[in-house]
Order: sequence, then structure tokens, then C-alpha cells
Amino acid sequence: MRTPRRWANLAVAAASALAFAIVFAGLLWASATAAQSAPQREQEPEPTPDPVADPVAAPTDKPVAQAAASRVAASASAPVAVDLDECRRRLDAGGAQIDRDCLRRVYALPIGQWPRPLTDPGARWSELAPLPKQAPYPPDNPPSPAKTALGKRLFEDPRLSGSGQIACASCHDSELGWGDGRSVPFGHDRQRGRRNALPVAMSGFAAHLFWDGRASSLEAQVLHPLTDPREMAARPAAVLRRLRSQADYRRAYADAFGSPGIDLARTSQALASFQRSLVPRFNRFDRFLEGSRNALDDRQLWGLHLFRTRARCMNCHSGATLSDDGFHNLGLHFYGRALQDLGRYEVTGDRADAGKFKTPSLRNVAKTGPWMHNGRFATLRGVVNLYNAGMPRPRPTPQQIGDPLFPQPDPLLHPLDLHRTELEAITAFLETL
Repeated sequence: MRTPRRWANLAVAAASALAFAIVFAGLLWASATAAQSAPQREQEPEPTPDPVADPVAAPTDKPVAQAAASRVAASASAPVAVDLDECRRRLDAGGAQIDRDCLRRVYALPIGQWPRPLTDPGARWSELAPLPKQAPYPPDNPPSPAKTALGKRLFEDPRLSGSGQIACASCHDSELGWGDGRSVPFGHDRQRGRRNALPVAMSGFAAHLFWDGRASSLEAQVLHPLTDPREMAARPAAVLRRLRSQADYRRAYADAFGSPGIDLARTSQALASFQRSLVPRFNRFDRFLEGSRNALDDRQLWGLHLFRTRARCMNCHSGATLSDDGFHNLGLHFYGRALQDLGRYEVTGDRADAGKFKTPSLRNVAKTGPWMHNGRFATLRGVVNLYNAGMPRPRPTPQQIGDPLFPQPDPLLHPLDLHRTELEAITAFLETL
């Protein structure tokens, strides 16, 4: 039996617990009442993206993040239409950023209303245009399917070389942009060539062939590598004997030219016809020029704009072929050194041509590296960087001072001071050609 003292202690404990429960319930009620009567806190706004994070999408005036956020908020509440003149001014500003909307609006216009190319005095340029579907041909060598097929077969046949092991296709591979992917090719007895193998896909549009322009037609050009002792090292009489000994070749020549007979003239005409058939098409750039204005993304379109303007690329690369078909000294002549190559001068003997080389077409340029006449540049971005720096400008040694043959830099070249993001945009555009 519990004692009266124990009953008293239990009563005190129960009373204390009840009091605590009453106080705790009161606190909960007060907290809930305060929460209901307090005003709701506004939701935190989403952070404004930093315009520098996407240089293509950012405005051109390089604002700090706070100013950009204010402008975004203001435009959201009261949008202001920007006219084309203002868009053109924004695009002219240059720098690490570009106004994407203005870029799209301006280049949605017909080509004749695009910003005028920025070129230097002395430049010969023409407006950009889609590449024709067929290269021009001389009246005495009209194309035909049979002649083109014969030319393709000859192009791939190593029996045209002295060793019977080297074909035209050895240095002009369709999978390598019709080049060979080497700085300089190798030829007969593994001899190294002097110059990079120019891609032949655009050769049908050129008025001058080879880096030094020593041939003025494809019909004349094709015989040079055949007989060059460092290239195919062939004797024409031996080549013709091989071809004439093949019944299928005799039939192919008769089908291509309408009568029997195999000679050098017909061989060169067939090879030239095949090369004229290699017109590169179906690229994003031509689709863009033909009206598909979404064929280029924003960065590529920015690169096109820079190509036309601040980068001054159209000093030498313009028109449908993206070449002025001229000759320029880029400072890569190595005058007086082991790698000396004076280019056009070796053909003309004119001192003004010392160190000049043919302007290649930029069509398929991303597929045709390494680049330059000596093939010493392994990346397209490296080439773009070099143009941004104004190209090398060799200075004469004390012994060369006053030498009238020392090549002079081309006046069309000078430092451009383009931002890294601009150089990346130009490279992205070149990859669409």
C-alpha cells in the first residue's frame, strides 16, 4: 500500500507536467498567429546571366554585369525597337562581344545591303557569291561524261609515273580535300617536294596554276607533275606506250574524243576535264548565300561579318572563289636561308615578285591543311593568329641591307588587334566553307 507521502509526490509531478504542456501549447499558438499576420516575403528574382559568358549573345558596349541587368530589366518592361542604322553602328563597334539580334537582322538582308567590306587601297575584291555549279572550260575542250570518266581513270592510274607507283591522286586525295595532308609531298624515289600540294578542287576556276603561277591553264598544268623528276618523273613516250597497249584505254579515248588516238594533248584534256568536275558544293556557306539564312549559327555568322570587315580578309579572298587569283608576299620567303623560296619571281624574273605566292581559294580550307606554300602551319587557328599579328616581317641582315631583291612585305598586311573571341568566330566561319 502506497503511503500518503508518495501520493503527494505523484500529485506534484502531474501538476508540473500539465503546466509545461499548457505553456508549450501557448507558444505554438503565438508563433502560428505571428506567421499568419506577417506579410509574405517576395520570391527572390532569378540572377541575371552574365553577358560576358556568351560573347556572341552579349551587347557590344561591354557593360558590367549590374548595368547589363538593369538594361535587361528595362527592356523587359518597355521594349525599344532598334532600327537598322543603329544595328549597323553596333556591329561596327567591334570587340569581344556582338549584338546577336542586330547581326541576324543585318545579314537577313540581300547581299548587296550587307556592310561594305573593309579593304585597303590596292585590293582587288568582288562581292561574295555562291559558287557556280560548273567551272568554266575552254572552247577547244568542252566537257562530256565520257571525257570526265577517262580523266578520273587517268588521275588515279600510277602507270602515268616513271616508277609505275605514283598517281596524281597520290598527292590529291579526295578524302583530304584533294590535297595530301602533308607539309610537302614526296615523289619519285621518295624525294621531298619544295611546296605544299595545292588542292585541285578549285583549279578549274583559276587563271594561274601552281603556287608560282607558272601554268595558265589546266591543260598545261597537268603535264608539269608528270615530267618533273622530283614528282612523277615520267617520260611521255613511255606513258603513251603503256596507255596504247591497253584495249580498254583505246576504247575510252575513242568514246571521249569521238575518234581513235592516244596522245599527250588528249591525255591533258581528259585530266583537265576531270579536275573541272570537282567543284565543291553542298556546304553551309553556299546555302547561306543562296538564302538559307539559318545555315550559319551565331558564331559562324559573326565570323563572316569579321571576315568582311575588321579582319580585312576580303583584301585577297573575295568573290565566288574566295580568291583574288593574285600573288602576295606574306613574309614566308626565308630569303638568304636554307628554306629560301622566292615564289613568283622564279617565273617572271621581276624583282617586285620576290617572295610572292598565289592566293589560294578558301573553299574547303578546313580540310586542306597544313597551310601556306610551305605547309608549315598545322592548325587553321594558328593561321588566323598569324594574320592577326600582321604576318612575319623579316628584316635584312647587315649584309642584305640595300639588296634590291630582298622581298618587301605586302602593304595589304598589318596587325589587326582582334580579340580572342573574334579570332574564334573567324575560325568557325572558315570551317563552313
